[in-house]
Amino acid sequence: MNRKDNQLIVGRRQALKMLGLGSAGMLAGGFSDILAAEPAEMKYATKPVTTPGNSSVAFTTGTDRQQMLFEVVKPFEAEIKKGLKGKQLIIKVNMVQTSKPLCATHVDAIRALLEYMKPIYNKQIIIAESSSVVDSAEGFKNYGYLDLAKNYNVKFIDLNTLEGSPFYIVDSNLHQEVIPVANPYVDPNNYFISLSRLKTHNRVVMTAGVKNMVMGAPLVKSNDRASGKHYKSRMHSGGERFLHLNMFLVGQRVRPDFTIIDGVEGMEGNGPADGTPVNHRIALAGEDVLAVDSMCTRLMGIPLEDVGYLNYMAAAGLGNVDRAKIDIIGSEAPEKHIIKYKLHDTIETQLQWKDPLKLQ
Repeated sequence: MNRKDNQLIVGRRQALKMLGLGSAGMLAGGFSDILAAEPAEMKYATKPVTTPGNSSVAFTTGTDRQQMLFEVVKPFEAEIKKGLKGKQLIIKVNMVQTSKPLCATHVDAIRALLEYMKPIYNKQIIIAESSSVVDSAEGFKNYGYLDLAKNYNVKFIDLNTLEGSPFYIVDSNLHQEVIPVANPYVDPNNYFISLSRLKTHNRVVMTAGVKNMVMGAPLVKSNDRASGKHYKSRMHSGGERFLHLNMFLVGQRVRPDFTIIDGVEGMEGNGPADGTPVNHRIALAGEDVLAVDSMCTRLMGIPLEDVGYLNYMAAAGLGNVDRAKIDIIGSEAPEKHIIKYKLHDTIETQLQWKDPLKLQ
């Protein structure tokens, strides 16, 4: 691993070394032991890897959520229509907790997306979430989401109430551990749009499109984290270092088909639930969630090299994070709208994932 100005520069080969695997190790077993040793009932397909070439991200600024969302979604309308053909649309919202509005997807952002989808999707739309507490339905009520049913053909699903498919992650000893991921995530007949805010995080530096999907996938069957049935907490069982790795392992199959970031009001400081508002007035969208999220880190003034799970996924070829390979759609230049977010109080601990693993 190379360091330059105290920042880690991560490439494909370096990321594999950070995981303790070289290319020979992968061919001999390595990841294949984790990813291929799946029970017979796992019959879903691997999420397609992003094809080589540039990725497009639409970007705009303002204060009118509906107008801004229309501006960033419109350039991809043909791709969205094609992707939706014969599939169920699921809007994956984000709410870490059920009673803190700043931590959740704004209801007006959902309303704007539903309004946009009216002329291009005539089926019922599912709005789904699996919050960090068992009863996600409480958040649907508290954040005003249920009122959307008065004007739109929508159905609300608390993913924590569903059955799950087995996924393999690692624990603090790097032993395999199986967790259930909500079945809609692995159903090829679903089309997922991730709709979330820009927020800092208490474990992995920042959260946007990738984390909204990946950490929304493990089910929560008990609020008692010691019970072993709070499967989101199992993702965290190895601390920050292995949370990045576990997000990468799940993220190889669980990624949104389209990503929208509502940055009209972001969260800085002690996110993803207890931070303070940032009047950022931006919005982004795109098909390549890594390209979108990497632009989010830049817009938040966060070095991309600090966000482990994005580096791991990019090194595996799951999307673009190289600014030179990201084409911006829109009249505004993102680089003119960077606001350096205050990071979580635990940021020094969070960055320890970049240091060599201390083995006893």
